[in-house]
This record gives sequence, structure tokens and C-alpha cells, in this order.
Amino acid sequence: MSFDPKAFIEEKVKEISDTVGNEVAINALSGGVDSAVVTMLGHRAIGERLKTYFIDSGLMREGEPQDVVSTFTGLGVKVELVDESEKFFGALKGLTDPEEKRDKGITQVFYRDVFGPIVKESGAKYLLHGTNKTDVDETVAGVKRQHNILEQLGIDPQKEYGYKILEPLVELRKDIIRQVGKELGLPEEIYGRPPFPGPGLSVRVLGEVTPEFIALTRKADKIVREELQDSGAFQYLAILHKDKVTGVRDGKRDFGYQIEVRCWESEDARTATPTQLPWDTLTRLGDRLTSEIPGVVSATYNITSKPPSTIEGE
Repeated sequence: MSFDPKAFIEEKVKEISDTVGNEVAINALSGGVDSAVVTMLGHRAIGERLKTYFIDSGLMREGEPQDVVSTFTGLGVKVELVDESEKFFGALKGLTDPEEKRDKGITQVFYRDVFGPIVKESGAKYLLHGTNKTDVDETVAGVKRQHNILEQLGIDPQKEYGYKILEPLVELRKDIIRQVGKELGLPEEIYGRPPFPGPGLSVRVLGEVTPEFIALTRKADKIVREELQDSGAFQYLAILHKDKVTGVRDGKRDFGYQIEVRCWESEDARTATPTQLPWDTLTRLGDRLTSEIPGVVSATYNITSKPPSTIEGE
């Protein structure tokens, strides 16, 4: 049976409108495909009674907060930008375990310390979530904890945080969500963009997350996106390894950082295979990463499929 994005939109807009009624709903826009689609569904359903925030965690890509706010302002959606980077970096300090980083460094800070107070101040009774089916599957299966999974793990958001969660995309996977985004009138650079994780660049830094490491990874991400944006791949990214490696620069030993590049072919992120990139593309990436980012002496390319590998670093 073929999917009808127009019918889906009509159904979910009515569902959101009927559920929220005359109350206020709130959502956090990250600029990713899922959160963008949910924002537009909510805006279409209840208009200005949807309070949309972009939480700048300090873990975003270069220029991301300003670009996203500008794009949605142009679509008629008011977005408030809130800088909470100090809280996230403070919570992430000293954490190296991937699950601890996602839980203590991201999820708890987001819902308890950052978004909780915003929700209370707004008076919102409902939170719109961009949770998709793959998020649920991977969290429940123990592959990795997605920051937006709560009820599926037995967490009662009404009791813990004071609001009810609405998840209009929870039965859809990424390829179908893109169709919905296109039907909603989102620009292709939004609905067609490669997936970007809710915890931001923190999952692309192996080991402890610091402002220095995020800044380095952000530069690597920019280079990778510039070089691979026309590859047609499902997703492409740069990962900073925690252990330094030996290199040579100006005829002398140089002990520096290693960047791993990943580029994937996939339909819905459940499985993926590495893109067979041209050799000149790979060598150009290596040259740029090691010459344009101070301290980077090595660049590698991941050639393992998912499974057993994963798309993101952590």
C-alpha cells in the first residue's frame, strides 16, 4: 500500500488540533528533518499556540542556529533562540561513556534543566516530539539511547516534567518523513538534508566532550559537508577520535588528532553500506582535514557496513 503524505498531514494536523484544543503546545526545533516536519505540522494545526524554541547546546554545526531560525522565520514560524551551551558543556565534563554522555550530559540536562523551565514558563501542556520509528527501535533494542525516547522506556513525562508528549512521526521512518516534509512545503535543503543527531556533535567526539573538541569537530564537519554534499549519499560525517596518533609535519614528529570520515548509503538508517567514493575525493578530504585544521595529522575512511558498525560515532 502506497503512502499518501497529503492524507497523513491532514490526519495528524487534525489529531494535534483536537488533542491540544485551546491549550498551548511547545517544541524544540533542531533543524533536522524530523523536528522540522513536526514543527510545520504543529504550526499548521494550532498556529501561534505552538511555541517553538531552538536550544543552542553549543554542539551544533557551524552557523546552524542562526540559519535554522532564519529559514523558519521565512516560513512564518516564530522561533526563539536560547543559548544554553554552558549547561551542556558543564554536564558533559568528565563523561566518557557513550550512554552516560547521552543520558546525563544531554537528555537529563535538556528535559530537566533547560526545557523543563521553559515549558513551565510557557504554560504548555503538550510537547511535540520528532521521534521516528528507528529512534524507538534502536533504543528499545539497546543499540543506542536516543535522547527523545521517554515513554517507550517507562518514563512518564507528565509526572517527571509536567507535560504530555505527542509523537506524530513515531510510526514513520526517515524516507517517508522526507515525503511529508516536501508535501508540507519545506525547502529541499531541510527535508532532504542528511540526518543530524539530537545530541549534536557530541556523538561525533569519542571520549570526553569539551568546547575545544567540539570546535575541532565542527571544522571537520564543515569540510566533509563541502566535499560530499553532492555525493547523493544518505549521510556523511566526521568523527574525532579520542586518542592522538603520530604524524610528521615539516620534517618533524607531530603528535596530533585523527578524523574519521563516514559516508553512507541507506534508506532508513537501520542498515547502511559505505559509499564507494572516488579516490580523488578521499585524498582531497585527507589533504583538507590535515592542512586546514590545526592539530589534525591523520584522516581515515570507514569501510564497514551497518551492522556491525554504526552510522554515528556513539
